[in-house]
Formats: sequence, structure tokens, C-alpha cells
Amino acid sequence: MPQTSSLTVSLIQMDCEAGAPAANFIRAEALIGEAARRGSDLVLLPELWSTAYDLAHAADYASPLVQHAGEPGWFGRLAYLARHHRIWLTGSILEAGEDGRFYNCMALYAPDGTLAAVYRKIHLFRLMQEEVYLAAGSTPTLVDLPWGRTGLAICYDLRFPELFRHYALRGARLILLPAEWPNPRREHWRTLLRARAIENQCFVVACNRVGESYGSSFFGASAVIDPWGETLIEGDASAALLTTTIDLSLVESVRSRIPVFADRRPELYALDTPVTR
Repeated sequence: MPQTSSLTVSLIQMDCEAGAPAANFIRAEALIGEAARRGSDLVLLPELWSTAYDLAHAADYASPLVQHAGEPGWFGRLAYLARHHRIWLTGSILEAGEDGRFYNCMALYAPDGTLAAVYRKIHLFRLMQEEVYLAAGSTPTLVDLPWGRTGLAICYDLRFPELFRHYALRGARLILLPAEWPNPRREHWRTLLRARAIENQCFVVACNRVGESYGSSFFGASAVIDPWGETLIEGDASAALLTTTIDLSLVESVRSRIPVFADRRPELYALDTPVTR
């Protein structure tokens, strides 16, 4: 697929009301429309933007993934908005799987409303009891898009550098990450976003929610980080629509100047490699 260099991205840093998908959809719909008016190519919503962490009632809100634009489920509504505004659109939603289990599912829709990629959260966050109510995904997702290869991850995945290196070694220029990352771990969030971008020499686009749910508060700080680790845009702790334009050609520039992938010695990192004591 031919690659473009310039990409305008918008992050919808919104409050997500627990167990109120209709109200959250109305809020998201207005912000998606504004992002489109700003000329955004790609719009990223937070993790579980339609329901927040009301996981105990997942059966009441979860939608099947296979839906067409305009169908009543939440995936279908997201597909409709992508097609209506002619944008790339993603964020995670509770999915009712065909196996009868529920997943934290990130569906990426193309500007024609078709489903371009699916990622189910691999690492479930025990501090919010995800493992009690949800099933874990088992497959990383890397997809060729007009701006280059793009990896998908969700929130807690950020603490697992192996996943991000998996994407980078396979040519990822950009990694998208919706989140509900709570206080008091703001500096963990900021540090890990920069680390993942620097060590993998790629752009990291991350959207975190604001507000409160079930005793947890969320600090926002949604951000776009470039391959040098520079923060191109970052939110504060209030609701906001953050928009910036990135130049994906910077990825190749950084990788040619500091050739960490060529200098890797993976044969020495294997777990069965003898260690000098």
C-alpha cells in the first residue's frame, strides 16, 4: 500500500459515564464531528468509551463485533460515524464474542465504514477486575494503512514492552492506544508513553479519559509522542479534543540515524542464553 507522510490525528479526551452508553455516544458523536471539521484523518476515543468500567453489567451493553454501519449496536454506530465523516475511527468497546465471552475490543473503521482491524486486549488489568468479567485476547494486531503499518494496543498493554517491540520489528510506524489510566499513576503513563516511542522509534498516539467512576479518577494527559520522545500535544485533566498533524517520514529518519534494530543481538537475549554469574 502506498504510504502518505502527513497524518492529522484527533484524541477525544472525554469523561465516560459508567453504564450510560447512550449519553456517552452523544458526547462522542459531537466530538467526532468537530474532529472531522478540523480536517482530521484519524480519530481515537478512550478505552471502553461507551460504558467505562461497568464490567459487572457487560451483558447489558456488549455488542457483537460483526455489524454494518447504521446497525443499532455500538460497533455499528461507530462504523456509521466513520463513514458519515469520512475518517478513520477507533477506540475500545465491550464486545459480545461469538464464544459467549466478553472482550475489551478495539475496532478500527475505515472512512467507508468497513472494519479495517480488530484488537482484543491481551493483558487484562487485575486492579479493575478485568480478568473476572472479560476474556483476554490472544493476537497482536498490526495493519497496513495509508500512512504505514500501525499497531494496536489498549491501556495496560503499555506496561509490556515486548508487544511494542513486536510491532516495531515488523515495521510499525505508529501505535494507537486508547486507555482508562487512573490516578495516581500519571507519571507512569507519561514515562511509559515516551519510553515506548523512543525505544521503538515510532509515533505513539494515546487517548486517556478524564472524570471519575466507582472511586477511581482519571487524569487525561492524552498525548502524541514522536520517535525522538518529544511530546507533540498533551492534554491536561479536563475534557478536550486534541488535534495535531504528524509527519510519519520522521520514523525512517530516526531509524537511519540511530540504527538500534540493526544493532540488536537477539541471540543473546533469549531466556535459554547462559548468564554469567
